[in-house]
Amino acid sequence: MVQHDVDALRDRSAASWMKLFDERYKRTAWPYGSGVWGKREWVAPEVPDSAIVSTDEGGTNLFWAERLGQEIGMTDLWIKQCGTAHSGSFKDLGMTVLVSVVRQSIAEGRTRPLALACASTGDTSASLAAYGATAGLPVVVLLPRGRVSSAQLVQPLAHGAKVIALDADFDGCMSVVRELTRRGLVYLANSMNPLRIEGQKTVAIEMVQQFDWQVPDWIVLPSGNLGNAAALYAGFKMMLDLGLVPRMPRLCVAQAANANPMYRAFVEKRSTIEPIVAKETVASAIQIGNPVSGPRAMAALQAMNGVVEEATEDEISDACARADLTGLYTCPHTGVALAALFKLRQRGVIQSDERTVVVSTANGLKFTEFKLGYHANKLAGVDARRANRAIELRADADEVAKVLQS
Repeated sequence: MVQHDVDALRDRSAASWMKLFDERYKRTAWPYGSGVWGKREWVAPEVPDSAIVSTDEGGTNLFWAERLGQEIGMTDLWIKQCGTAHSGSFKDLGMTVLVSVVRQSIAEGRTRPLALACASTGDTSASLAAYGATAGLPVVVLLPRGRVSSAQLVQPLAHGAKVIALDADFDGCMSVVRELTRRGLVYLANSMNPLRIEGQKTVAIEMVQQFDWQVPDWIVLPSGNLGNAAALYAGFKMMLDLGLVPRMPRLCVAQAANANPMYRAFVEKRSTIEPIVAKETVASAIQIGNPVSGPRAMAALQAMNGVVEEATEDEISDACARADLTGLYTCPHTGVALAALFKLRQRGVIQSDERTVVVSTANGLKFTEFKLGYHANKLAGVDARRANRAIELRADADEVAKVLQS
């Protein structure tokens, strides 16, 4: 667990912190242009500049989803597009901190792991491999064989990581990497490592900063291993404790119906999450039945007066297609969050004028097979009612004109 001296941080006023963060935001002075390291005093103040491994993470677009909002009767809907990061996912926010701390530790002679290692369904491995390559550190990633998109698989391969595909799901891969960590063979880089949470919590600070330090009413967050829910709460709690914000937003944790242990606990009014065997889902990165950050996420849910919603495969796919038709290009995990939002809006849980941020966790370009499968109507259990297929014609203006006029 990482602890900060909050009393010492109170030596600077809330207004002074906001001014400092704004002066650094997306500037070129190393390392403050990073959305993470621009808040270094709140993240990892002991890491020197020489040890920091950064790819200018953070600073991602907060997109006003005007057309999509109009369709569902909302005037203040926003998408935090974390997938525009260096490796194409929000994982970069936490990985920059973890790899920097390890690099510092190696430089000071305190540790020398054989490799940095993670279990992953795609995005964590891509991010770890990118940061490991930037730092010149060896990386090992354990992936569930045949369950990672081609784009996600090629990322760690391209960065030179040792990629091991196991005949298991994510939970099985996680079990193996934890055992390797216990044996002292690798340094664990999954989100159960609290260093990851320190970086990921900056997404909360950044979105408030992008709203000129105003707090949204709702945040809808797709989550599988639940580390991002814990991180989001950590960011808001720190801002609240230091007087930068007067309140917390409400939180919706969105899960795929095929991998929904937190949703089950919420519906059954349980304070603990019981592991399940996750079924296959198009939202492959959150196909997790035994989330390692469950207790922290449940604490976050309670503190943020939150709810948990689920989405079926058909609802996920349709939500993606619907959003794409308004100019977005959503990964299936963002589709989980959007489908949850649609349900909450329909039931009146989220009001029409409440400022709502959907966290988009990955770049839609990583999921070409999913997109093509939808528009070819080849996804099992999915009614591709918004499918759009290319029209093939001879190179003849009259034939094209007929199509245009039909």
